[in-house]
Amino acid sequence: MSPKHSVGAVSPQKARFAEPIRLAGGFELPGYDLVYETYGTLNGDHSNAVLVCHALSGSHHVAGYYADNPKNVGWWDNLVGPGKPLDTDKFFVVGVNNLGGCFGSTGPMSLNPATSKPYGAEFPVATVEDWVETQARLADLLGIEQWAAVLGGSLGGMQALQWTLAYPDRVRHALIIASAPKLTAQNIAFNEVARQSILSDPDFHGGNYYDHGVVPARGLRLARMVGHITYLSDDQMGEKFGRQLREGVLKYSYDVDFEIESYLRHQGDKFAGFFDANTYLLTTKALDYFDPAREYDGDLKAALARARANFLLVSFTTDWRFAPERSREMVYALLHNGRNVSYGEIDCNAGHDSFLLTDPQYHGVMRTYFQGIKV
Repeated sequence: MSPKHSVGAVSPQKARFAEPIRLAGGFELPGYDLVYETYGTLNGDHSNAVLVCHALSGSHHVAGYYADNPKNVGWWDNLVGPGKPLDTDKFFVVGVNNLGGCFGSTGPMSLNPATSKPYGAEFPVATVEDWVETQARLADLLGIEQWAAVLGGSLGGMQALQWTLAYPDRVRHALIIASAPKLTAQNIAFNEVARQSILSDPDFHGGNYYDHGVVPARGLRLARMVGHITYLSDDQMGEKFGRQLREGVLKYSYDVDFEIESYLRHQGDKFAGFFDANTYLLTTKALDYFDPAREYDGDLKAALARARANFLLVSFTTDWRFAPERSREMVYALLHNGRNVSYGEIDCNAGHDSFLLTDPQYHGVMRTYFQGIKV
């Protein structure tokens, strides 16, 4: 895209909420901050607002770039901007860093007012339900009574679904991309391996590593390596790396032999350099806990009966972490409740990460759907 299709230089904003919030686990925060960004212009009747919910390692920085760091481009910049599928010439787009995050919103790295030290291990697990409640408070602050749409991929899609259940009259459209109504046992298992790699790092110090001036980088690095394997498809790994040797010969050691090993180590090192381990722990728990059908004896149709929005669900054929059949579960449950549902199953070989890519068919589906939203 040329510069005219970018939202350009953007600046994060911070909202302070002094009203306490009681989280699903029973812990009460006396107050909290949410960092967010906005793109486009809110129209006169505030009917063109769209909320973008981020996935596990995402943030409020959805689109554009920072003037002091032009290479820091928003994680969904290929989707959001003037003339892009989510067109900021039409919509006012809001991205927010969730509670418990490590990009400015109140989280484990924040100072606990009771101790004047970082919360660390004392910061509670925040659930998808908690995030949606805090996002609703942000919407109130921005004067947005109803979202034209709420969307997200993966964990972000779970938040979009929760919005339609917690605040059915405040969402006209929900776009749930590469997501699921709950995690499978296999997905929970992958998350537990990732957590254990962090918890067993000697530098973790029970979650209070800030006091020791260290980072549990080894554990966080391994957690990201495990996670990254699940984000890619076998086809894409084979296409990008195959069995290519890093230096053309076998070393007969435990150093890097294959390109895929080098790639995973690089991704792990990069992630450990900017993400907080406590945030990773609580975010994976939020993934594990989300299950709107739990209170309905596992009946997803009954759980989704509250929804009033129109829906678009998109899945990807090679996404084995959130496979297409998980999206179809939601489609069938929503249709059972008489909802207006569109569904796209995209043939893309990039696995779970497909929702972040500029696939023409995928973006065509998104563009067409957004064009049909009246504001």
